[in-house]
Amino acid sequence: MPEPATPQTPVTFPSAFLWGAATSAYQIEGAVREDGRTPSIWDTFSHTPGKTAGGETGDLAVDHYHRYRDDVALMADLGLNAYRFSVSWSRVQPTGRGPAVQRGLDFYRKLVDELLAKGIKPAVTLYHWDLPQELEDAGGWPARDTALRFAEYAAIVGEALGDRVEQWITLNEPWCSAFLGYASGVHAPGRTDPAASLRAAHHLNLAHGLGAVALRSVMPARNSVALSLNTSVVRPLSQQPADLVAARKIDDLSGGIFHGPILHGAYPEHLFEATASVTDWSFVQDGDLTAIRQPLDALGLNYYTPTLVSAADADSRAPRSDGHGDSSHSPWPAAEDVAFHQTPGERTEMGWTVDPTGLHELIMRYTREVPGLPLYITENGAAYDDKPDSDGRVHDPERVNYLHGHLSAVRRALADGADVRGYYLWSLMDNFEWAYGYDKRFGSVYVDYVTLERTPKSSALWYGRAAKTGTLPSVEPAE
Repeated sequence: MPEPATPQTPVTFPSAFLWGAATSAYQIEGAVREDGRTPSIWDTFSHTPGKTAGGETGDLAVDHYHRYRDDVALMADLGLNAYRFSVSWSRVQPTGRGPAVQRGLDFYRKLVDELLAKGIKPAVTLYHWDLPQELEDAGGWPARDTALRFAEYAAIVGEALGDRVEQWITLNEPWCSAFLGYASGVHAPGRTDPAASLRAAHHLNLAHGLGAVALRSVMPARNSVALSLNTSVVRPLSQQPADLVAARKIDDLSGGIFHGPILHGAYPEHLFEATASVTDWSFVQDGDLTAIRQPLDALGLNYYTPTLVSAADADSRAPRSDGHGDSSHSPWPAAEDVAFHQTPGERTEMGWTVDPTGLHELIMRYTREVPGLPLYITENGAAYDDKPDSDGRVHDPERVNYLHGHLSAVRRALADGADVRGYYLWSLMDNFEWAYGYDKRFGSVYVDYVTLERTPKSSALWYGRAAKTGTLPSVEPAE
């Protein structure tokens, strides 16, 4: 249920609060063979039989590449004042090396100009999981060279757009890139090598640090450099010592492995010992931790649902129901002694429990972890089985309730002293949902996948009213 306001909770949000929506390039753009773009790992993965639901791909997606002006106009009509999008690396730098393709950069230049003309603040994410296939062929994220290539790419995009875009995010959810891509294999490139996944995590951290330096070398000093983490809100099943150890292990593997070096210049104390059966961490070279720990101007937090764990007994070691795809391979290296449990409560179409308290918990954790660092909710949303009614309208009261509850949690965190500057709804519109194909609809705007017609759902209209007024409208009971 939506969290009620209390006398201590402000009714309105700060006047400068950003009300945005988020997308990613491969999920919406389409045009995968136009203007010099070459395959990314997601092109290859989605065209591999058995990897995505129904063999669906992002070849067309929702054709944002050709319809971006209409999509920006739709955002403006709704009243949004911010938009977070990602750049397709292989559209800008097809081999992951060398000079940029200006036609690819021109698309993003035009998109930014359109946003600014409509009074919408752009936020650029440099990497949202679509590594150029040639770099994967050369080793991918487990290879150190990929981090160096990312820094060159960051400088190219920063130089092209940095005069007009103030908000920059280096990486989106590096946990997914490392562990769903290289350990469980449910995401591209589909590898199942726990040792490689830990190397990938370190090189993603290094890419962030080198990329932040590269961005700052070509952009005005006023610009903000951040990254978006999807640190799990990990809760132990009980307060028994074994369950607390299990929770710490998963917390280290979901969050500490990234925020440890990025925010504090060190990996978590227990991480090396916990993963010693998988790797000796010899890929961490002298100077890496200094390179990784670059000053951040903000931190993006992505949240969907909490994680409930316990120590595993002989019957619960595998398979695990951790909500990260259907695979016999775990995304958690060296965590065979951890069992995952379904948290109680209402669930979305992804099977994820709706729990706004987890968002408040996450915000307050990082408020304590890095006091004074501005925070943004760079992703939050839910998938439901949305369908048009006989009049063509799409009524989604479950998502309206979801948004009310989670935005109420943000408002509570603000009252508790957190410096949250904005909220980006995931997602602006229905799109290609990775290995789930087009089966899961996260959008606040309904997309007819045959005609590609866009129809704002009732949640989009509700969210638009919140954006225009800075307050949360009332909600209807979900049917």
